[in-house]
Amino acid sequence: MESVRTENQLFQSSKASLALVIVLVGVGSGFLGMCLALLLHYLQHIAYGYSPLHIISNETFLEGVRASSPERRITILFLCGLIAGIGWWALYSFGKPLVSIALAIKSGKPMPPLSTFIHAFLQIITIALGSPLGREVAPREVSSVYASWLSAKAGLSPEESKIMLACGAGAGLAAVYNVPLGGAVFVLEVLLCTYNWTILLFALSSSAIAVLVSWWGLGNESIYQIPDISLNASLIICSIIASPVLGFFAFWFIQIATVQRSKAIHSWHMIFSCLLNFLILGLFSVYFPSLLGNGKSPAEMEFDQSVGIGLSILLFLLRSIFVWTSLRVGAQGGLLTPSLANGALLGAILGGIWNLCLPSVPIHAFAIIGATAFLAAAQKMPLTAIILIFEFTRMNFVFLIPIMLAVSGSVAMCQLTKNYYIKYKV
Repeated sequence: MESVRTENQLFQSSKASLALVIVLVGVGSGFLGMCLALLLHYLQHIAYGYSPLHIISNETFLEGVRASSPERRITILFLCGLIAGIGWWALYSFGKPLVSIALAIKSGKPMPPLSTFIHAFLQIITIALGSPLGREVAPREVSSVYASWLSAKAGLSPEESKIMLACGAGAGLAAVYNVPLGGAVFVLEVLLCTYNWTILLFALSSSAIAVLVSWWGLGNESIYQIPDISLNASLIICSIIASPVLGFFAFWFIQIATVQRSKAIHSWHMIFSCLLNFLILGLFSVYFPSLLGNGKSPAEMEFDQSVGIGLSILLFLLRSIFVWTSLRVGAQGGLLTPSLANGALLGAILGGIWNLCLPSVPIHAFAIIGATAFLAAAQKMPLTAIILIFEFTRMNFVFLIPIMLAVSGSVAMCQLTKNYYIKYKV
């Protein structure tokens, strides 16, 4: 009876109203996510001059960047810094204060539509031009605003509106990455921290509908193409042993990123700071083109064929530094794909070291395992991370065992490191 009372208290509107709203949330979130993804691809093609007649093409962003001249890369990153600096300074100075999805769910505080949409477009534009931050926040935010507006129009209760907002965010994530189950579990594990069956139904429905809608413009392809890989005992043992290392580095990556974001510049000084930050990134991109973008490029490289221990270490350090500095100067974006990329790079490093003296493991396979474990620990979403990697790559489910073991060890070490950090204020 307690569960029935709780359910009745949670959902006060009619089932027909809730069903209609969740369908519209899925449709709208899928359309908005698709449009933002297409805009990002279009801007990438225009900026770096590749496949100009095709918004969606077989040529990757990394291939396009590599084909562009050094002068073009530097110019584009200078433009990126200019847009980031002026855009976010103007938004912080003249727009309504931004409200995050997490805060909107927790406090019920509304997300200002205009400021949120401008914030999202700035993320898409700067990431398309080469910002190292993630693109997943933008579709989640605009979909959340849309879901909130729809809930208000339907006269839903505050609690119902929060659930719809979360479902919109998950559906937006699902649409841009073609991850229907990952988007739904993200709603439950990360945003609402519940496994209520009715909410699960809403999350599954909205994410599935959003992905179906997004197929119209984005197609039904996996995010990462991986070669055939085989499982062996050495890979399982390596996953267990390396997992604490992945968790340790994941904690410090996200901890430093959080600190830098909290200290971000919001005054007019950020214009010059952004210009300098992205200009330096542009200079480094002349020699390391995979530094540009949200992190998909280095992940693709490691998932397909390892680039070697030395280059992986260098890319891991440089990408981490530029993510931190970009947040510090006031640029905005997500950390999902950057975490995934860092995990892939670190996994390739650890796998390469393992292969120097122990039974061989396929490096690209361990890069995938490392990416999942690092992402799970950094973003505090073990279930979502596991589901995402399978939807990202559509890999064989036989790898579920080493991935689960690596995620368990990584998340445990991340939590232990956090506890030590809090206790001793390292």
